[in-house]
Amino acid sequence: MSGIILLSLETSSPVCSVALHRLEDGSLIGQSELRLDKSHSTHLTVLIEQLLANTGHQLADLAAVAVSDGPGSYTGLRIGGAAAKGLCFALDIPLVAVSTLQALAAQVAAGTARPSTWLYCPMLDARRTEVYAALYTHDGQQVLAPTPLLLDADTLAEQLATRAVLFFGHGAAKFQALLGEHSNASFLAGIEPSAISVGQLAVAAFHRQEFQDVAYYEPFYLKEVYTTTPKAR
Repeated sequence: MSGIILLSLETSSPVCSVALHRLEDGSLIGQSELRLDKSHSTHLTVLIEQLLANTGHQLADLAAVAVSDGPGSYTGLRIGGAAAKGLCFALDIPLVAVSTLQALAAQVAAGTARPSTWLYCPMLDARRTEVYAALYTHDGQQVLAPTPLLLDADTLAEQLATRAVLFFGHGAAKFQALLGEHSNASFLAGIEPSAISVGQLAVAAFHRQEFQDVAYYEPFYLKEVYTTTPKAR
């Protein structure tokens, strides 16, 4: 029963999430998540082990590992990327990277009954008045590539002038407060990144053989990691 399933990891946000999908038909086998801030480094491996055991699988059954590629939490992305690379090296299996924002948009599009003309705008908090955002159509076509946005009342004014847009993700509330009422803007609360949607997109990418170079893979941080220089003594 070797190489029949895909493991996906989502660590870009405070939610630590893992899922297993069958590669044959993309069906979900199981998922597990922990909503505990700063828990990824200590709990990710445990979640993986428990999910495999609870579904009657073992590491040898994995044909690939998928990871949420970012943008998102620098620390979370590093932890998820390191875990995925370690598994791929040890098992000699391919690595699939899935855009965090694209997976979030696919998750919402699949679960809503909005008209197909709507645009989907995932927003992840990037601190202060900035978010990481992108725009996608209902069928996943990219309209605006992932980008850091400084929020004000005129953000995405061009898109909102002609299209209805659904905003979601843990950065959307900041934009809603700045934008106020707008006839073309709707907001959906309580949406968090999930390894389930990462895995669904990764299964399709696996069959297209869209793999990462495991040795050189780095998460898509979108912005350079901010570090401080120690003061000279």
